[in-house]
Amino acid sequence: MSSASKRSVLRSSELSCPSCVRVIERALRALAGVTHAEVFVSTGRIEVFHDPERVATADLVAAVRAVGYRAAPALV
Repeated sequence: MSSASKRSVLRSSELSCPSCVRVIERALRALAGVTHAEVFVSTGRIEVFHDPERVATADLVAAVRAVGYRAAPALV
């Protein structure tokens, strides 16, 4: 297992309140391999640090979608 951490950035245009932030951050942090998740309402940016051997970017997107929000990998 790798101890390396990868930073993935997602975008969502549906973020509008503190509740959105809590729901999404909680869903992402519940994934095995995620070490940090932070949502920025003002920019629609979601930053996640994770072990790429345990959780892929597609898994992060799926977790956000599973709680009812659109998300896609950002072009950084």
